[in-house]
Amino acid sequence: MPVRSAALATAAGAGLLLLTAPAATAAPHDARLVAESVTVDPTGRIAADGSITLSGTYRCTGGTGPVYVSSTVSQSDPSARYGVGGTRAVCDGLEHRWVNTGTPDTVVLKPGAAHVEATLMELRPMGIVPLPSFHARQGQDVTLTAG
Repeated sequence: MPVRSAALATAAGAGLLLLTAPAATAAPHDARLVAESVTVDPTGRIAADGSITLSGTYRCTGGTGPVYVSSTVSQSDPSARYGVGGTRAVCDGLEHRWVNTGTPDTVVLKPGAAHVEATLMELRPMGIVPLPSFHARQGQDVTLTAG
């Protein structure tokens, strides 16, 4: 029974070690990752005039420049993305809705499956020219419906 005694001694030693070890604290999380997000609703709309309306939610904290929610849509060719409007964001740490409407210039989108990408971006003042600083991004497969 020496093997059994050794196993018991090892288990007891590990238990004592756990009892005497200081309590581990949770690793600090990056508040920005938790506090900043953008989502895309699973359904978008195509109006009779060809305009597209996309929506979702966003949450961001304060920035030094203006912040916008922009969106793009692609349908049959995922490498061809079309911009659909932009919404000025309020970065107060609360969740807000965004709605972007626009008409792609060079393509006619149809009801059905599509892919939308929403980006929460700040134009941060850097010298003479403001530079983009990305706060959050989300891609989502959606269904475009007529109406």
